[in-house]
Amino acid sequence: MSLHISWQQYNVLVERLALQLHESGWPFNQVICIARGGLRVGDVLSRIYELPLAILSTHSYTAEGGTLRGQLVIAEHMTMTAPRLGDRVLLVDDMVDSGHTLAAVAKELPQRFPHITEMRTAVVWYKGCSISKPDYYVDYLPDSPWIHQPFEIYDNLRPGELKTRLSAAPGSER
Repeated sequence: MSLHISWQQYNVLVERLALQLHESGWPFNQVICIARGGLRVGDVLSRIYELPLAILSTHSYTAEGGTLRGQLVIAEHMTMTAPRLGDRVLLVDDMVDSGHTLAAVAKELPQRFPHITEMRTAVVWYKGCSISKPDYYVDYLPDSPWIHQPFEIYDNLRPGELKTRLSAAPGSER
């Protein structure tokens, strides 16, 4: 089973997450996104809430064509525009699949930044197979389907193919 998400659907889901956060009343003062999946979500939330965005990259080395999870690597440094991280942190990603990344980062951040007094997690999709439950999520997916997101086209699109792709795109007559 798999879900195919359009850009319009994706944007509405992120906006629903933003509204859920607002309605919760929790006064976070920092958004940290887990790259790459959480980049778009974090960017939108940071803009809507007018809060600083920090970006933390992670990578999980996989084997067997991505079917076996390997060791998770959390980047040593975080990219941020504020001189200091906020103390009430909203940690965001696009989804919790296994849940291992979100759990590991949520555990690691307060160790690296002891001034964090509270941290909550937010994702668009929470899959039933996850070991950790996010504090905020838009869709719970008990069957844990594969999610095809609209930006996945760029996973296989190479620079040499852009001219052909763009010449066939609507509005390319310019």
